[in-house]
Amino acid sequence: MRPKIPTLLPTLLLALVATTALAHGPTPQKVERTVTIAAPPAAVWKVVGDFGGIGAWHPDVAKVEASGGNAAGATRAVTLKSGGTLSEGLDEWKAEAMTYSYRMSDPDLKALPVSSYSATLTVSPDGPGAKVIWDGRFYRGDTGNEPPEELSDAAGRTAMERYLADGLRGLKAKVEGKVSP
Repeated sequence: MRPKIPTLLPTLLLALVATTALAHGPTPQKVERTVTIAAPPAAVWKVVGDFGGIGAWHPDVAKVEASGGNAAGATRAVTLKSGGTLSEGLDEWKAEAMTYSYRMSDPDLKALPVSSYSATLTVSPDGPGAKVIWDGRFYRGDTGNEPPEELSDAAGRTAMERYLADGLRGLKAKVEGKVSP
C-alpha cells in the first residue's frame, strides 16, 4: 500500500527547510564594548582618534605600520603580541563627530579567528567625562556549514569581545594616566 500524498507532504517540507537552513552558511555576528573615561571627549579623541596610533593605547598590540594618515583609504598593519597581524583599511574618519570606521583587508586566523570584520569607534560626551563605543561586525573564521570549534561563531565572538575590551581598558588607563599599555 502506498502512503497518501498528504501524509508525505509535511515530511518533505521539513526536509526541504532543514536542507535550506544548513546551506545558508554563516550569519553576521556583532559585538559592542563601551567604556566611560574620566576625561573630556576631546582629550580622549586626541589619543584614540589617530587611526595609526592604536599601538599607543591597546595593550595587545606589539607594533603598528600605518600609511595614509586619517584619510579614507589609509591602512594599518597591527601586529599582536599573541601573534598574527590585522591588516585594516580606513573607510571613514570624522574628527568633528569623533568617530571612524574601518575594515579588515586580509584575514589572519592566528590574529583573530574571523574571516572578515568591520568596526566603528566613537567618542561622545558622558556627563563630565567621555564614553567610547567600539563595535564590530564579523563572520566566523570558517564560513563553511560545519566549522571547527576554533573557527566557530563562538570562537570569533570571544576573540572579538576580548580584543575590544582589552583595547578599551588600555585606552582608559592611558587617558586617565593610571597605567600605560
